[in-house]
Amino acid sequence: GKNSIAVQVLNYSDKGGITGYKDTVRHIGIYPAGDDAQKISLNGQWKYFIQNDEPPAVGAYQASYQPFGDIGLNFKNTSSATGYKRELDIANAVASTSYSVNDVDYKREYIVSQPDQVIAIHLTASKKASISFEANLSSPHKYSSVKRINASTIALSLKVRHGALKGESYLQVKTKNGALDIVNNKIIISNADEATLYISAGTNYKNYKDVSGDPVTVCTTALKRIENKTWQQIKAAHIKEYQKYFNTFSIKLFASDKAESSQVSPPTGGGDLEGALPTDERIERFASSNDASFVALYLQYGRYLLISSSRPGTRPANLQGIWNDLLTPPWGSKYTTNINAEMNYWPAELLNLSPLHEPLFKMTEELAESGKETAKKYYNAPGWVLHHNTDLWRGTAPINAANHGIWVTGGAWLCHHLWERYLFTQDKIFLKNKAYPIMKSAALFFNSFLTKDPKTGWLISTPSNSPEQGGLVAGPTMDHHIIRDLFKNVIAASEILNSDKTLRDQLKEKYKQVAPNQIGKYGQLQEWLEDKDDTTNKHRHVSHLWGQYPGNEINWDETPELMKAARQSLLYRGDAATGWSLGWKINFWARFKDGNHAFKMIQMLMSPATRGAGSYPNLFDAHPPFQIDGNFGGAAGIGEMLVQSHTKYIDILPALPDALANGEVKGICTRGGFVLNIKWKDGKLQQLNVLSKTGNDLQLRYNGKVIKIKTAPNGIYKFDASLNKL
Repeated sequence: GKNSIAVQVLNYSDKGGITGYKDTVRHIGIYPAGDDAQKISLNGQWKYFIQNDEPPAVGAYQASYQPFGDIGLNFKNTSSATGYKRELDIANAVASTSYSVNDVDYKREYIVSQPDQVIAIHLTASKKASISFEANLSSPHKYSSVKRINASTIALSLKVRHGALKGESYLQVKTKNGALDIVNNKIIISNADEATLYISAGTNYKNYKDVSGDPVTVCTTALKRIENKTWQQIKAAHIKEYQKYFNTFSIKLFASDKAESSQVSPPTGGGDLEGALPTDERIERFASSNDASFVALYLQYGRYLLISSSRPGTRPANLQGIWNDLLTPPWGSKYTTNINAEMNYWPAELLNLSPLHEPLFKMTEELAESGKETAKKYYNAPGWVLHHNTDLWRGTAPINAANHGIWVTGGAWLCHHLWERYLFTQDKIFLKNKAYPIMKSAALFFNSFLTKDPKTGWLISTPSNSPEQGGLVAGPTMDHHIIRDLFKNVIAASEILNSDKTLRDQLKEKYKQVAPNQIGKYGQLQEWLEDKDDTTNKHRHVSHLWGQYPGNEINWDETPELMKAARQSLLYRGDAATGWSLGWKINFWARFKDGNHAFKMIQMLMSPATRGAGSYPNLFDAHPPFQIDGNFGGAAGIGEMLVQSHTKYIDILPALPDALANGEVKGICTRGGFVLNIKWKDGKLQQLNVLSKTGNDLQLRYNGKVIKIKTAPNGIYKFDASLNKL
């Protein structure tokens, strides 16, 4: 007969009684024990009734990043549409949809304008009086409502459940001819020639201590600003502002000379016949095709995503960048600081997007304040500390379970980004006023926190853990890499600024006493103080290689034996991983100067995310589910294959794979304040141009040859294929 299943969901916390899987492709279901193949999916349209939709508030470790609302555009009589196409133009940051119905060509363009602080949607048709649709606002938040503001504007109001935030969003429509009505708080457009929708939004959030903002004023001010502007003016201002970031860098990649003849316009990447295919088909074919230009596109897409999610004055890009549509997203869509938040910013300096680092620095500045309380209350220590997660409210205490939440070096890792900004830009004002005070305060914490190991006499970090293996331990290798990096950078900064000699001398002594890297019985770099690595362990988090990347204490020039041990560790871990881990491994193999292995990782990252890690049809990275750090780690890794500057040398094409034998990159940055243009053919350098922004000495290395020259501020220096100065 017919069976029925009834489930009572006690939705007192998080997702409720049925959580499903991290991978949303897998559905909840019932099946015989041990026989997944016979599973009956329970994913479908359930009949339900609500017994109580006001459960009591439940404490949460930290707050989730949530969506605001939705704009719905409803069109009639589109079932016969042909030529349907969706496109993202990353050179101009314009998304579009086009199709034809009854011999009329329709197009919608979407922009998010930083200068005018609006989302704008522009609708056109090839025949007059052809645009008719209904526009509405809605929100997944329980406490939300829509109301009419005036004859062309509606507004969405909302309040976060059990939270401090509230918001307003205004939707205003302007038309060319046709009729516009508001019925039941929906905007009805009939027979217009053109229509443009403008969406403004604001919340009461000012900063992590202040929620006194007026969201209505934010909305009305934005709409007032564009009152006398045309769509074309708003679009032009948007493109100009966006391109001041995007156009600082360009890249073309070709598998062969033949591909170069079909080059598409820069700066979105090289072009070939594969470039005419839809993105999802290119992903399907990438592993078996000769689609070098897709690698260039992936890198530029990463830059587009960072520009779009981390403008100066905004919040940093989180686990989903800014693209989360769930009230209860995976991992809260927060900032996981044991790699993920930092990986988002690996491309910032290298790929000529330095201003986009600012939101991360602002968050770090705020965390340095809130982290002082945690350092004092948890460890009775000076300075500041951050554990493995934070959120909008700048939480710094350990959260979740003790076996992975007690990890003390999140703040010190963020300090690495402050120092990297200085190394790339040579900006001493930034170092003195912004970076050094935060770095110094973090160093004060570890100067107090480090403990002498009774067995070895070394200074170690304890209690802690090795992310994300779990289990409290004394002295994980990753901690010591990060602490040494912090001490070394604070020492260097204090010497540059001629300050804090007493602290500098203390850190120099402590630096020498921190537990050193060790090579274990399998020839591997040890992850822990004890030689207990398991060669069958395939964990995605290769934490103990931090000193090889993004750190620099393990490198071929100064520590070749440790490089070999690090490589052995990575070989034991294997290539398979989730998305962000693949992004990290690309950078590892680039630093090992093994371009072909790095390219193998790129192929895995850019494969269909049908059974796990890879890329979704829009190129979003799959952890799974979607997690944006793999996009940023992959983009940085491609750049690292072309230029490296973490030692005293600037290495040209240090890890160029056979698959990218021909290409050109312009605007790639290095430490020391240099910007490079590089062209290569058949795997060999053809020409190199170097801009010296600050006049530092330039030391180049290519194919075993090293040259060192003096430079002048803003001087341009040209070299041939053998590094001979032209």
